Amino acid sequence: MYHRARDLVLRWFKVPPEPHPPAGAPASLRVFRAGKNYLNLRLFGWATAQVFALAGIVFWTVVLHEAEGAARAKREARLAAPPAAVTEEPAVPVPAKTTKSTAKTARAKSRNLTWAGFKQILVEFATRLPPWSFPLIWVIKVGGILLYVVQIPFTYAVRRLDFELRWYVVTDRSLRIRTGVLSVQELTMSFANLQHVAVTQGPLQRFLGLADVRVQSAGGGGGGSHQKGRDDALHTATFHSVENATEIRDLILDRLRLFRATGLGDPDDHHDAPVATAAPAIIVISPALAAAREMLVEARALRRALQP
Repeated sequence: MYHRARDLVLRWFKVPPEPHPPAGAPASLRVFRAGKNYLNLRLFGWATAQVFALAGIVFWTVVLHEAEGAARAKREARLAAPPAAVTEEPAVPVPAKTTKSTAKTARAKSRNLTWAGFKQILVEFATRLPPWSFPLIWVIKVGGILLYVVQIPFTYAVRRLDFELRWYVVTDRSLRIRTGVLSVQELTMSFANLQHVAVTQGPLQRFLGLADVRVQSAGGGGGGSHQKGRDDALHTATFHSVENATEIRDLILDRLRLFRATGLGDPDDHHDAPVATAAPAIIVISPALAAAREMLVEARALRRALQP
């Protein structure tokens, strides 16, 4: 059942199965996913919403059924009762003070409305409805129940796909994050602009063994509050609810140091001397990085030759 609902959701919303790898060596590609407890938390919220929705449907179905039965009985009793003799009586003037006190009493009763009074209001309202309205109410109730049953597999599939289609991809030169099912969002950051990496963890995430890895790049922070919030969203990538947050943070920092040490940053940055590194292991360069360095040197030489 779930696989069929998943295929229908992916087909209807035209969701691509997986993102394309960002720029970088294919051998350095690492893919991370959200933690299993994140899925459990999402499914718990979905189940809670379903239980409350079902309770509401059952509650109003029973209340409307009782109100309909009482209204039918009251209407039949009125039709079966013999017509009462109508006698004209002289109108008795009502003092103004009595009218005001009656209005105050009515308002007090409306403020102190009990459950029996609420049901009585429903019964009175139902007795004023035309006879054809009761079948219509039943059609609406049955339609609501069918809609509730039909939406269960699809909303479950959306919640589960939101977990399955979270992609956190890291290479030796950049990272890419893709999230969303109904609205797909994809963010790519180059290590040339990356400035800050932090791990955040809330109380609930700490209890579930989850954490967020926030990666910020250069830019943003200008304009008003709305513009600043939008810039922060564009220049911040979040590995949301992962179980290995420290591993992801250390991997990004190590690759960022290696990226800057090999000189593959901004082409306008000239390095007159090789950068000294603390650990000799960082000087060991893979064949892909060596080829990239040679291409960068040739590009710089060609640009100098073309300049007047």
